[in-house]
Amino acid sequence: MINLSANIVNVFDGTVSYGILSIENKRIHQINLQGPEKEGEKYILPGFVDAHVHVESSMLTPAQFARLAVVHGTVGTVSDPHEIANVLGVKGVEFMIKDGRRVPFKFCFGAPSCVPATNFETAGAEITVNDIAHLFTFKEVGYLAEMMNFPGVLHEDPAVMQKIALARAFNKPVDGHAPGLRGAAAKKYIEAGIETDHECFTKSEALEKLKLGMKILIREGSAAKNFNELIPLADEFFANMMFCSDDKHPDNLVEGHINQLVKRAIAKGIDKYKVLRMATINPVLHYRMNVGLLREGDWADFIVVNNLEDFFIEQTYIDGQLVANNGISLVANLQSEIINNFDCDALEAKKIEVVAPDGDQRMRVIQTIDGQLITNEIFVKPKIENGLVVSDIEQDILKIVVLNRYKTSPPAVAFINNYGLKEGAIASSVGHDSHNIIAVGVDDFSICEAINLIIREKGGVSAVSNTKRGVLGLPVAGLMSSDDGYKVAESYTMIDHFVKEQLGSTLISPFMSLSFMALLVIPALKLSDLGLFDGEKFEFVDLFE
Repeated sequence: MINLSANIVNVFDGTVSYGILSIENKRIHQINLQGPEKEGEKYILPGFVDAHVHVESSMLTPAQFARLAVVHGTVGTVSDPHEIANVLGVKGVEFMIKDGRRVPFKFCFGAPSCVPATNFETAGAEITVNDIAHLFTFKEVGYLAEMMNFPGVLHEDPAVMQKIALARAFNKPVDGHAPGLRGAAAKKYIEAGIETDHECFTKSEALEKLKLGMKILIREGSAAKNFNELIPLADEFFANMMFCSDDKHPDNLVEGHINQLVKRAIAKGIDKYKVLRMATINPVLHYRMNVGLLREGDWADFIVVNNLEDFFIEQTYIDGQLVANNGISLVANLQSEIINNFDCDALEAKKIEVVAPDGDQRMRVIQTIDGQLITNEIFVKPKIENGLVVSDIEQDILKIVVLNRYKTSPPAVAFINNYGLKEGAIASSVGHDSHNIIAVGVDDFSICEAINLIIREKGGVSAVSNTKRGVLGLPVAGLMSSDDGYKVAESYTMIDHFVKEQLGSTLISPFMSLSFMALLVIPALKLSDLGLFDGEKFEFVDLFE
């Protein structure tokens, strides 16, 4: 029996009382309230839950992700293994489940609903309706992961509707993904059984979906940041809102997690019990997670904080086990097996040359929007040298390349604006959703060198300048490292600084933004390994108009 004395926070009724918490056999045996809140005492409250995250985007395995997350009071995540599923299919999802079992942490994995995400790119695997039924037999799989194929829902595609029906048959929630979907289309999407959305980037869109009965997740990741826009809705709609990170790089995970959003929301004047409900109760109840909420008989999953203003996480408990103490993780540093799907030849510079068009044609260009997944489509006059279209550094129009990593194929080539590179190139095998190799650079030689560094490592992120090369290998599915999470974060920080300080990128998160330039299900203009893609019309388009 373990007994802890502190101010005990009841998030359900918004009260605090001083008392003694007793833990026995991994559960809360008794909560003995002894009187009013005591000044100067620590506070015990339910642990935080990230309501939607792709663990793979942290570049860490589940075991390493958990090791970093518990320090910030996170006791569980609603984790969509969509990324590894696109690389390795069911085998990849099973890897995530089994790796997560090795550590004290509450992973609620989803069954990926859209693998491959579209028919306009080359993925490494497919997940069928039968595969989803198989995944639903795992106790760790608690929901149907984000239904990105919203056109399929709206047009009642038989395979899509079968997946939703299967989730209902297994009594599993269905996650959504419908950026910018409004009006009658949004209503039909929701009525089909889609329950959440984490893709709202305007307050009006989120409000409309809330009023239609959808639950909205406020996302604040390494690249996509919607907190400031959506948090004003929490005061009225907190009962149907949650917090999530979606995609968070390792350096940002070292800095903080859901605890940062809780503190920021309270600082904006939102009632702390509304905020805490969004960070604790709402995701646990919606996804029926096996996570305790500080009630007698619950699993002993809770955190100890210094006060309800600073929210400094002093201790984190999962199943009654102390897993983090004063900023130090007590989760074991476990290495993982290496599984992958990577087979392509090195790329030569002549393969990415773009022949200039005849006449005075304009060129379609992807325009990056810092802090958002959406892009703009702009038209520019191409810069031509020796009959070839080349990067225009002065106008910040750079070449972007996507190369199939699953087999040797011709690369897709286009141009991108707002990346800010002044020399060299960067590349990554993290390229949502199919995770082909994606690169941006100022010249063909640098782009190919950055890509070939990735190929030699069988996955990773790389950067090259005129004088320096750097690469962080990600051999687990070309997405993750099994090394110590803190060392991975340190290595990533170094290469991120290199891209910003020496190469000149002005983006908040250059590599995370790069990974989304191949994300076809987010408008407006993206690039897959098969060509330039209009995400609004859902069709390929020509580079020149």
